[in-house]
Amino acid sequence: MKSVFVLAIFAAVATSSVHAAPQLERRAELDDVAVLNFALTLEHLENEFYSGALAKFDEKAFTDAGLPPFARGRFVEVSEHEKAHVRLLSNVLGDKATKPCTYNFPYSDPKSFAALSQILEGVGVSAYTGAAAFIENKDYLTVAASILSTEARHAAYVQSAVNKFAGWSGAFDIPLGLNEIFSLAAPFITSCPDSNPNLRVKAFPTLTVVTPNLKPGSKATLKFDSPSDSGDLYMAFFTGLAKKFVKIENKEVTIPSDLLGTVYGVVSKSANSTTDDDVVAGVAVLQFNFDSRGHLV
Repeated sequence: MKSVFVLAIFAAVATSSVHAAPQLERRAELDDVAVLNFALTLEHLENEFYSGALAKFDEKAFTDAGLPPFARGRFVEVSEHEKAHVRLLSNVLGDKATKPCTYNFPYSDPKSFAALSQILEGVGVSAYTGAAAFIENKDYLTVAASILSTEARHAAYVQSAVNKFAGWSGAFDIPLGLNEIFSLAAPFITSCPDSNPNLRVKAFPTLTVVTPNLKPGSKATLKFDSPSDSGDLYMAFFTGLAKKFVKIENKEVTIPSDLLGTVYGVVSKSANSTTDDDVVAGVAVLQFNFDSRGHLV
């Protein structure tokens, strides 16, 4: 199944070492500069992701991998958009702007690159959606909204035109918090310049879903480190604007039967909350692809 291929790409990163990632500082309050630098951190990552792959794979490599003949040309356009996002945010931040880091992306061919692109574009959409609540300056908010809508177009294009899935998961995208987003991005970062400002975020401990060929309604086996004093634990499934909580038994959880599209999951100490203090591990990415009639594929 294509969904398994997509998740395998992400799992390869999620289980890799991230000890070389920068030391991060968690602070109680966020200002616009911190939020924009967080956005710029993600844009640097995407910029390097696309430019590196396009430099490595020519058009023949894309078509030999079975991708549509127009795919590489569109990815070139996406790459130029990410460069424009970096320039704009860097200009807004001036001498406070964070600089690009060193990254590690686990693609080996255009097909695995396209699979990882699908995940990263979805993460970008959830990042801007979740961060909007923290931006006070309305001009900055308008810029963020403009970038968000473009990232959503990227996500829909890669997911539907290239990877042949539905271009959306439902009526609503998933807003994720800054720590949740950084938990998804951190595994790709190997080192950053010492001069970069401290990000006001942290990465949660790793959560891996180890059961292959997952489907809604089936049981999934989870891999994560349990705190000794955690008591009952729950898997929170993020779907659209909702969260569904299911109790974890012996590190197994039953996937809710009505999930479709991209779903994010964390392990929480709470049966109804995913605050930073509640989250034990995450974020896992689950992909339940469906056809135009809403049937799983």
